[in-house]
Amino acid sequence: MTQFPKGFLWGGATAANQYEGAWQADGKGESTADHLLGGTFETPRRFVEDATQPGYFPSHDASDGYHHTEEDIKLMAGMGFKLYRLSIAWTRIFPNGDEKEPNRAGLDYYRHVFELCHQYGIEPLVTISHYEMPYHLTKAYGGWGNRKVIDFYVNYATTLFKEFSGLVKYWLTFNEINIGFMLGGYMSLGLPTPDGSSPLLGEQNDAAIQAALQGLHHQFVASAKAVQIGHAIDPNNLIGCMIAGQVTYPLTASPEDVLLAQQTNELNNFYCGDVQVRGAYPDFAKRYWTKHHVVLDIDETDAETLAAGKVDFYTFSYYSSSAETADQSKRESTGNMSFGVKNPYLKYSEWGWSTDPSGLRWYLNEVNSRYQIPMMVVENGLGAVDEKTADGKIYDDYRIDYLKQHLAAMSDALADGVNLIGYTTWGWIDIVSAGTGQMAKRYGFVYVDRNDDQQGDYARTPKKSYYWYKDVIANNGSDLDPDVRY
Repeated sequence: MTQFPKGFLWGGATAANQYEGAWQADGKGESTADHLLGGTFETPRRFVEDATQPGYFPSHDASDGYHHTEEDIKLMAGMGFKLYRLSIAWTRIFPNGDEKEPNRAGLDYYRHVFELCHQYGIEPLVTISHYEMPYHLTKAYGGWGNRKVIDFYVNYATTLFKEFSGLVKYWLTFNEINIGFMLGGYMSLGLPTPDGSSPLLGEQNDAAIQAALQGLHHQFVASAKAVQIGHAIDPNNLIGCMIAGQVTYPLTASPEDVLLAQQTNELNNFYCGDVQVRGAYPDFAKRYWTKHHVVLDIDETDAETLAAGKVDFYTFSYYSSSAETADQSKRESTGNMSFGVKNPYLKYSEWGWSTDPSGLRWYLNEVNSRYQIPMMVVENGLGAVDEKTADGKIYDDYRIDYLKQHLAAMSDALADGVNLIGYTTWGWIDIVSAGTGQMAKRYGFVYVDRNDDQQGDYARTPKKSYYWYKDVIANNGSDLDPDVRY
């Protein structure tokens, strides 16, 4: 097994709308996430206009991280974290998104978080926008479909770079920027959504594709501008992109299946990656635009902006893989927020996600060959139902096994020559699922006493995996089978 490099950045991740709660505390405004009801694997989440009506809105309370800051950072430190990936809630800083001056209480909250992290030797990795743009920007401007939103985002990002210079050096401009295109535009792009529709089931007609790609173009320009501003404010800033890593295999050796899988991988992974890493749209984008009658409104200065705003490193999420086939009779859904068709060689979770550590190695090698810049895996984990034993413990060996397989795949990728510098699990503590809005779909090393029926006091309990990951970090990944005492 290849040794992980010295100084490797071990850690875990959360997102503000899935973790913090306190949705109206200290001047925070309403985000798009605050208007999403909870769902299940069988029942998709729904958007509602009135976020104060009765019902379960997962982001409103989430894991109550806002009120457990000191305790939670101490728990991270107890595992030996080197890196904590978190997002800033845009509406804590600019409640409506279009204000000129920020909300000081929001800035003070995150300053406290970052200072605590540094006390424990933990570097923050901050996502500027993670599925929760100000709802006002959707309502009043049409979300990222409106070019004016670029300026609002740039003002927001500039405020963060100035305020937290010296406290944060690792930044990500957008979370899983390709998701808005793949799954529909509300959650990622803030595009207006009809009342009662699912934010994850976007229509794949030409009009919807046009709207999503136009909004995505505006995000690309905003990201590129933020990269340039971040570098100018503090030359020590390192600013990355974040892609939802999608590995798609051909279902058979049929040439049609092989070609379809290649095109799917290109579109899902490299349409966005090329723009943010290489600074220009890939050649195959034009083929796709022509096929779907897409005509983007691109400003004459946009090409120059994209070329000047290339990111410093590449990050991505990886959970599972899928397959593709041109044979429509073999197509079936693989589950919530997953893509393609089922692969008969893989096992699937109750949420329809496959376990495929080899896919992670494949993806790392593909990205390394294409871009040749430092990489981090910033989301990877297993969502499962965890149950406490009579003595109050959680023996999540299934989670340990999943993570161990993926760490071994990362070690193999390092031997392949991949420039991998960090890894943050998703999520390091139980948080609500973005896909279903459930607490029951748990990912964390730490159990949070809160359920989908909104019962529980938010008490934190380390699981067996907490102590396993602590040992792995301590030995820098050289032993993935430590003798865990729990």
